[in-house]
Formats: sequence, structure tokens, C-alpha cells
Amino acid sequence: MARRAASGDEGRRPTTIRDVAAHAGVSVATVSRILSGTYPSAPATRSKVMRAVRELDYVANANARGLAGASSRSVAIIVNSVVSPHYAHVAQGVQAQAALEGKLCIVGTTGGDSERELATVQLMRQEHAECVILVGNVVNDEAYRERMAEYARALALAGSQLVLCGRPPLGPGVPALVVEYDNTGGAYAITSHLLSAGHRRILFLGRRDGYTTPESRVAGYRKALADHRVPHDPGLEVEGTMERLEGYRMVRQRLAAGPRDFTAIFAGNDLIAAGARQALREHGLRVPDDVSMVGFDDLPPAADIDLTTVHVPHEELGRTAVRLALGRGQDQAGIQAGMAEHVLLGTHIIVRDSVRPLRNQAP
Repeated sequence: MARRAASGDEGRRPTTIRDVAAHAGVSVATVSRILSGTYPSAPATRSKVMRAVRELDYVANANARGLAGASSRSVAIIVNSVVSPHYAHVAQGVQAQAALEGKLCIVGTTGGDSERELATVQLMRQEHAECVILVGNVVNDEAYRERMAEYARALALAGSQLVLCGRPPLGPGVPALVVEYDNTGGAYAITSHLLSAGHRRILFLGRRDGYTTPESRVAGYRKALADHRVPHDPGLEVEGTMERLEGYRMVRQRLAAGPRDFTAIFAGNDLIAAGARQALREHGLRVPDDVSMVGFDDLPPAADIDLTTVHVPHEELGRTAVRLALGRGQDQAGIQAGMAEHVLLGTHIIVRDSVRPLRNQAP
């Protein structure tokens, strides 16, 4: 049975698609179709094949192992979805900077499926992409960190570069670049904006334990409360995903559960805010006259609903990822020499008309 070549074992025969098929106990055709994304839904079979790919460190085109230093004309970006405004704007930044650098841009989607993410990374590796940029909120557990470290090392062997965009660092020794924006600082600022308007009962919508983006935003929210000496009430944090329908659900259920116990809402993103606003209106409550509300991202529909929110530099995030990966990020992104492996971009508040100073009245 074939096995993964050990580090420094360059003399071994490169793993082939036949080795993967034998290791997984399936046909060569099945492996080919799974890696190309054309295999029908069969989770057990796909799981066996992708496990074999990992264990054997298979690259679809074995010549990719010898690509270090070779010329490449493409950069790749892998996102959960191209429908989400967040991912679309980051992808636009990647594409724009890639064009300036004379590179083609390849886009892959995963639907949030880690196995599909692995298959897509393998495909980009096969296509000899000069860098692979992974974007999106993730569960930052040990399995994730091990998988990402594996991606980074495999891409480095193929002469490529892994860039984690809006994802946490993997620690020392892992050949991955990181480009983030200040989620915690932005959440701290927007919560402080509500507190300065007199609000003390601030409902946070979109807590999701274990997920990097909502956890960092909750952390900023809690720190602002602590610094303003406002007691933290865990009951004001509502669990939910970052979707419009979830914002609607969370507020509707909250209002149905009893008397309103909040004067303001911090929506985990602008989509949640739009759904929350709809639920408030159906309950006869107006923003900002009855309930103040803020969001996060400054993407549609924030301007349409006149929402005070945190601006995230989505396109600059994508541009910086490309510049950094191609070795030209230090001067253009304002990074000090020797510190370009991890870049943190700033956020700031966009003030619109969704917050009113709290009058001396009960919620």
C-alpha cells in the first residue's frame, strides 16, 4: 500500500491517482470524478477518497512538486459562497489586484464543507496557482489547525503560498500568511457608540460559540461593556447564524417570549440587522425611535436601511492578500519590514440614522 512520503524523502516515487484509488478501495475513475467535483452525492465514498488524498499527500499533477520557483500566471481564491456580499467583495479585491499583477484569478467555492475545501485546494495546487487564498469564518479547533497546516506545507512543496484571509494565524513554523481585519476593535467601537448614547441593555444577535468571526465580535462587545462598567448579562446574547432570516427569527422569538428587555440591538452583521428590523416593524417598533440598532460589515443592505455599522475594508482585504502573497505587500500595505506574515487591517464606524440617545424611560 502506498504511503505519504516523509519530509525530506524527495527520492520516493510521486503518489499517483492509482495509489489513491488503491488506498481508498475505489476505482481510478471514482477518484478522478471526486477530485473534479463531478461525483454524485456519496459522502462515505468521498470521505474515503479525501482521507487517502491527505494520507498520501497526493497532487493531481505530480509535476507540481517540482514547481518551486517556476513561473505561474494565476492566483486562486476559495470562499464559502459567491452569493454572500462579504465573500463577493473580498473576491473582487483579489481579482482587481491579480489583474494589476498580470495574473489570472481562479475562484472556487466550498459551501462551508471542509472536505470540499480540501478538494478545491488540491485542484488549485494542480493548476499551479501561485497562491491560494482561503476566506471565511471557521471553527477554530485543533482539527482545523492541523488541516490548515497540512494545506500550507503541501502548497509550499508545490511552490505555492497559502494565505488565510479573515482567518486566525496557525502559529510559528507553518508557511501561511494571514490577512485579517479588526473584528474585536470594530465591535468594541460600535458597542461604545451605543453606550455613549445611554443604552445599557444592548441585545447582541448572532453569537456562535467556536466560530472565529462571531466570537471576536462578541469579545469586543463584552470588553466595551466592562470598560463602561456595565454588567454583562449573558441573557442578552442570542445565538444564531449570520443570515437575514436568522435576524428575523431571533428578534421575533425574543419579542414573543415576554416584555421587551432591551433598548438597543447590536446585530452581528448587516444581514442580521435587516431581518431584525423587519421583525421589529411587524411588532410595531421603529428604528431608531423605539429601538436603536447597529450592524457590522457596511455592505448591502446597510445603506438602504440607514444603518449605523462598522465598515470592513473587504476589497482591500483581498488586494492585500494578493500583494502579500506575491511578495509586494510591505510598501503598499504599510507593513513594517519583517512583519509581513500577519497583517491586521483597521475598521471604523459609519454613522447613519439608526441610533437615538436613550431617554429616561423603561425598555
